[in-house]
Amino acid sequence: MQTRSLILAIISGAVLLSSCKKEGCTDPNALNYDSNAKKDNGSCVFESEPVYNIPSSYNFTDANGNNTVSYSGQTERLDQLEEMVALMDLGTTTIVNAQDLKDMFANTNGDGNGNFTFNSTKQFRDKCFAPDVQLFESWMDSLAVSSLSNGTTASEGQAGTVTSGTSTYLLGANGIEYNELIEKGLMGAVFMYQSLNVYFGSGKMDVDNTSAVDPTNGKYYTTMEHHFDEAFGYFGVDPSFPSIIPTRFWGKYCNSQNAILNSNADMMDNFLKGRAALSSSMYSDRDEAIAAIRREWEEISAYQTISYIDQAIGYFGTDQAKFLHVLSEAYAFAWNLRYAPTETRKMTATEHTALMALFNDNFWSMTIVDLNNIKAAINAKY
Repeated sequence: MQTRSLILAIISGAVLLSSCKKEGCTDPNALNYDSNAKKDNGSCVFESEPVYNIPSSYNFTDANGNNTVSYSGQTERLDQLEEMVALMDLGTTTIVNAQDLKDMFANTNGDGNGNFTFNSTKQFRDKCFAPDVQLFESWMDSLAVSSLSNGTTASEGQAGTVTSGTSTYLLGANGIEYNELIEKGLMGAVFMYQSLNVYFGSGKMDVDNTSAVDPTNGKYYTTMEHHFDEAFGYFGVDPSFPSIIPTRFWGKYCNSQNAILNSNADMMDNFLKGRAALSSSMYSDRDEAIAAIRREWEEISAYQTISYIDQAIGYFGTDQAKFLHVLSEAYAFAWNLRYAPTETRKMTATEHTALMALFNDNFWSMTIVDLNNIKAAINAKY
């Protein structure tokens, strides 16, 4: 009897120990994996694979094979900025009229009042971040004034030109190269701002995505698809990017920072993912891709600022022309950080104001200490 009682006690204890084992999900690949669980209870939940196909290039069609991609208006603005840059670059040898630049900015009469080589209904002024419109026009005034002295060697307090090797730069009396502020600044105030804040904003994303806009006139895309395409258009790359690397604007600088950020693949993969997701009504995936694009675009601008500051440090005391040239570019890319959306931005408006205050009003007086302070402020956030 005692032996039988002992056996029963042992069996009861084993059952009790077994029942005390914690149950849960024991698969480490599951979303709800519990490292403390000893027994799998069948509750594991796994991330579902996308139910849509992501293409290798920015080419999308509907069920009937019709092209659904359109961003011609953005391409026209990229072309307009390229022609504005060409006119500003003439300032080293020719007097530039500020009104000509403003006419191009507003696309007066549909051809920049005769300054564009093509006609368009698009313009920069009405797409520019509104609080900065007058700032850009004041920079155009400053460039025009500087061009009046293009035959004079620039020095502190004297506008004119400076040369390094085969390159000549037009500077204001304060050492600022205004054509760089205008070009890179409009890349931010129009291209970056419109893409990340406007077209990726709720006002453009929370729209119809069920019916084609106007298939009888070849508009086979939905309103939401079109808005996403327009955001991509402002990024300004080829549909097969990064197989084809652009030579202008954001695509160019994305490639410049690719070695550090892997930005080429990151940006394009998320543009492709986001567009494919929304076309399949997978809006959480779309929003995830948008957030990634917003963060990466901001980082490209931050890292490009650092790149130009490092170049300025290298030129300091040895090549004044190059020093002031890259410092002007650094200022413009630092300025562009203000256009990152508040939802994802790493630098607050107050911090950005403090950053820009580290640039002296007179670039001739900038020191190595000043440049390192700028680097430190950016590195602290990025």
